[in-house]
Amino acid sequence: MTLKTTLAATTALTLAATGAFAESHTTMSNDMTIVSWGGAYQNSQLKAYVEPYVALHPEVNVVWDESSNEAVAKLRAMNEANNITWDLVDVEAADAIRLCDEGLAMEIDIDEALAPGDDGSTATEDFGDSLISDCFIPQIVFSTTVGYRTDMVGDTPPTDICAIFDTETYPGKRALNKRPLANVEWALLCDGVAKDDIYDVLATDEGQAQAFAKLDTIKSDVVWWSAGAETPQLLADGEVVMGSTYNGRLFSAIAEQDQPIGMLWDAEMLDFDGWVVPDGLPEDRLARVMDFLMFATDTQRLADQAKYIAYGPARASSAPLVSNHADLGIPMAEHMPTDPANATNVFVTQYAFWSDYRDDLDAKFQAWLAQ
Repeated sequence: MTLKTTLAATTALTLAATGAFAESHTTMSNDMTIVSWGGAYQNSQLKAYVEPYVALHPEVNVVWDESSNEAVAKLRAMNEANNITWDLVDVEAADAIRLCDEGLAMEIDIDEALAPGDDGSTATEDFGDSLISDCFIPQIVFSTTVGYRTDMVGDTPPTDICAIFDTETYPGKRALNKRPLANVEWALLCDGVAKDDIYDVLATDEGQAQAFAKLDTIKSDVVWWSAGAETPQLLADGEVVMGSTYNGRLFSAIAEQDQPIGMLWDAEMLDFDGWVVPDGLPEDRLARVMDFLMFATDTQRLADQAKYIAYGPARASSAPLVSNHADLGIPMAEHMPTDPANATNVFVTQYAFWSDYRDDLDAKFQAWLAQ
């Protein structure tokens, strides 16, 4: 089957599955604003999803917004103003839960809205445990982990996450995310709290104070980042000796840009990332979004994204189709955060915890930064 034939078949499936929208609309909106994270990750979405979709639908104009790190606050503001300007938003799992709970994201019938798996599974079966909210359409499994400059760590490169706090062995600046997630878990772990107890401790005022006290020990050595692309650039420029970011960003810097950077997989924070549809879209815009989602989340498309960035596809049926990097030709499976060699000591981010505590911990974290 040719690529053109395959794409045509996919389009036919898309139109059939979104018949509920098509019946009430002779046309769909030709403009779509997609919100994502910028950098290598957004480029992987462009290559795997958007460019093939626009090739099928040249009338569609896609505008990108790189504000996913502010998605909750901005969607709250849009809802208050009754002016939803975004059509599709890429968020982490905990934020999807918050947006769904607040009525800011639309609930979606996964089996009605998305294609079945190529292996015959229903969409619900195929996505499995990644379906953590009625409003969440998973795309990837990723991890927040740590990269380091191989030429700035001496003869003993770090193998333990607590190297972040070891400024004697590894002097120099660190880059950390300007929000609590991952930072507070690692702080407690490196202050002696057992991994299985981290979230129970973090749910208490005393546990939060303990985490901030541990972070105090390196506060003067930290460069704070807000966008995932910042740490790879800081590492490439030699401005930090190590720093946290998303594993796919580090893969891009190491494999694609040939930077002198190593990857520390210890205590990587595994998480899901995916789409939410803002609640209250006009029907023509909603019809376009759902048409796009049917295409962009099928088995092949999620496998295709892994050609451009080292994130595991959220569909089980996509995993066997993960192949080689689109440009470098190297096998991608071994660079995934879920590869057994990389996943010997992982945290699975408790998105339910973060959906409950995120606003409070964010406020405390920002107050701590200002001290």
